[in-house]
Amino acid sequence: DVQLVESGGGSVQAGESLELTCRYTMYHYSDYCLAWFRQGPGKEREGVAGIDSHSRTAYEDAVKGRFTISKDKAKNILDLQMNSLKPEDTAQYYCAAAFLGGDWSDQGKYPYWGQGTQVTVS
Repeated sequence: DVQLVESGGGSVQAGESLELTCRYTMYHYSDYCLAWFRQGPGKEREGVAGIDSHSRTAYEDAVKGRFTISKDKAKNILDLQMNSLKPEDTAQYYCAAAFLGGDWSDQGKYPYWGQGTQVTVS
């Protein structure tokens, strides 16, 4: 089956960086999409960045130029490098996996989710 475990969250000052890691297990899947979502206090969950099995990436406008999504297929690791963090980036961050095409930010297509990791920027 598919399992996702996030790590790397924490509390930082505005302008600093954090790297989130999601260790995933996905046996026998060749076409997939991995993504990071976040849910801030009092906000709806939103897409942050996505990457597919061909390493094509996409980002939410608010994080373009600051966040970088990447994956290491050999190690089954999904990363989110977050630079120039802002207080509005404060949220619970989740990684998710899907095996359908379409819009990477469509939460409804992701059946597999991690437990989340908290990022706080002050």
